[in-house]
Formats: sequence, C-alpha cells, structure tokens
Amino acid sequence: MIESRPSELAYVERVWRSRSEDVGRMMSVATSHWELVFWEQHGQVQAAVLGPEAKASWAPVPGDAAFFGISFALGTSMPHIPVSRLVGGNVAIPDVTRRSLWLKGSAWHVPGYDNAEAFVLRMVREGIVDLDPVVPAVLGGACPDLSDRTLQRRFVAATGLTQGAVRQIHRARQAAVLIQEGAPAQEVVHRLGYFDQPHLARSLKRYVGRTATELSARDTAEPLSLLYKTAPLAPA
Repeated sequence: MIESRPSELAYVERVWRSRSEDVGRMMSVATSHWELVFWEQHGQVQAAVLGPEAKASWAPVPGDAAFFGISFALGTSMPHIPVSRLVGGNVAIPDVTRRSLWLKGSAWHVPGYDNAEAFVLRMVREGIVDLDPVVPAVLGGACPDLSDRTLQRRFVAATGLTQGAVRQIHRARQAAVLIQEGAPAQEVVHRLGYFDQPHLARSLKRYVGRTATELSARDTAEPLSLLYKTAPLAPA
C-alpha cells in the first residue's frame, strides 16, 4: 500500500511512502517526473535519483523494506545530474545512513514524509535543484515568446521528454485512475480525447502495463506503482 500527499511547493509534485509486504515485483507505471527515493532494508539505508519512465515496465521490490520518495514537479532538474541522462535509469547516492547523506560535498539530514519540503527548499537555496518556468507555463496553456525549436530544446532539457511524450503519459495515467474508479472504457475515450477504444487500449498497455479489464480487477499480487488524480493539462 502506498500513502501519498500533494505538495504546495512549486518544486514538488508529490511525497509518498510505502512498505513492501509479500510482493516480489510491481508494474512501474510510466511517469514524466523524476524522484529522489530512500529505502531501508534490514537496517541498511540506500537512496537514489530515479529518472522519468517513458513506458511501463516490471520492477523488482526488495522484501521487508520501507520506502520514502519525493516526486519533483515538471520543469525541475538537478543541473549536476541532467534529467535527459536519467530517463529510464537511476543514479545511486553514496554514503547514506539513517541520519545523513552527502550531496555535492555537504552533509544533509535524511528527510522524511513530513519535512520533505524543507529538504527541497535547502536543495533550491544551495543550487542543487532548479526550475525552468517555461515548462509549467507551457503545460498550463501559456505561449512563451520563444521559437518552437528553443521551446522544445528547453522542455527536453528540463524534463528529459518531449511535450508529446509528457502529455501521452499524463493522459494514460488519468485513464487508469478513471477506470480503477469504475468509469466505462467508452466514457474514458470520450472524456480524455482518445480516437477509440483500441487507441485507449494501446495507450494503457504501453504506459500503464495493464488492460482496462486488469485495471478494474486491481491485481494486489503484482501491484502498480503510484497512481493518483491530477488536473488535466492544457491543450498543446
């Protein structure tokens, strides 16, 4: 079971925590957000920066482990670890203990579910995390005074993905949430602008790793990674 909450901080999309219980693997749903994740197993603490995922894939789940993660907002990045190099991958953070970790040569207290924002604000103050305002502006429907080429270059640099990929992933995740809530597939097609049910089916399989029928059944033996309701993006 994954517990999560939204954040009012512009740099953070969501904060979450979970514990593994008799689950060997999960379906990692495509996501356009990068994350900072900590986990403790058998008294050992580890941490890593996880990049965006352009498609769904199976992921192993360490047994008897506790997890905590910060999902960063679109447009945020760590300049010393370019997001474009992280897509589909991760970078381990060395020398992590229950109390401390090292980031760019400085000692930091390990954050938790309730003080994640304070940790991120320090990252911002020390230049470890940056935010390109062009990305949230574009996704919100604004038209920055930039050429299409420059806009696309900045978008990819800040997110690791194209605008089209971000929108397709976002829509598929919305569709999965609606289906889990009991919405019929045809209604989801209409509400989210898919061409037809086969188009929806292909999108779900690619980005969520489940069919509409499987989403309705809610497989607990091999669960999905974090899914949650989000506001729709403005049309491109």
